[in-house]
Amino acid sequence: MEPDSVVVTLGDDRVARIELNRPAVANSFDLGVARELAATIRRISLDDQIAAVLVTGRGPRFCAGGDLGSMMGAPDPQEFVEELALVLDDALQQLAALGLPVVAAVHGAVAGAGLALMLSCDLVVAAESTRFVSAYLGVGLTPDCGLSYLLPRAVGQQRALELALTRRSLTAAEAQQWGMVSEVVPDGAVHERGLELARQLTTESGMAVAAAKRLMRDTWTRTRGETGAVEAKTIAEALDTDTARALIVRRLGQS
Repeated sequence: MEPDSVVVTLGDDRVARIELNRPAVANSFDLGVARELAATIRRISLDDQIAAVLVTGRGPRFCAGGDLGSMMGAPDPQEFVEELALVLDDALQQLAALGLPVVAAVHGAVAGAGLALMLSCDLVVAAESTRFVSAYLGVGLTPDCGLSYLLPRAVGQQRALELALTRRSLTAAEAQQWGMVSEVVPDGAVHERGLELARQLTTESGMAVAAAKRLMRDTWTRTRGETGAVEAKTIAEALDTDTARALIVRRLGQS
């Protein structure tokens, strides 16, 4: 693994910036980088100074997915790619489960496991020239890192199948229409807008943001009845916070 293949910085704004730093290979993942991303997310989860996360990629492309060169260069490529997929999938599950809002700012190209990384974030800002493609079919491989779980839930089964079974490439506008992207901005503004959005989320009630994120993501594994019960308990817990009480008193004073 190259040094600093995952760069993390934390500013006074309490936003942790995770930047993939392998521009020469389109920020693709080898095993070392996948492990570094997992370790980075674990550190962030333990840092009380962090209130939001921004995920970006250095260079002309956000992320091309798995590093094909490292796969074919391994002594046992089959064993290597299985381990890579498992380690990276674990990192992405940790990212989705963070009790913090996570914003992705994507540009250039998002392909393969890069799509899974993007869809593991909560909000996605895309540069208008970005292209989105499954990419697996072009090299005779299959989705990994949870993409076959995440993509149908973002865009619906038929659109997910279209993206996986054909070589279709989506524009940023199409990706937004399909439900993969929250917002499309001019190319030069994507990182600035992603950071602005992450900073905005740090000003909201931390408990409410984390709980709302958890409620939305956990509905895929709960029944309708279970969801309602968990929602009722969660909103009661939120009401018991100083933040919620102060905001409600202020709202009542304005009415």
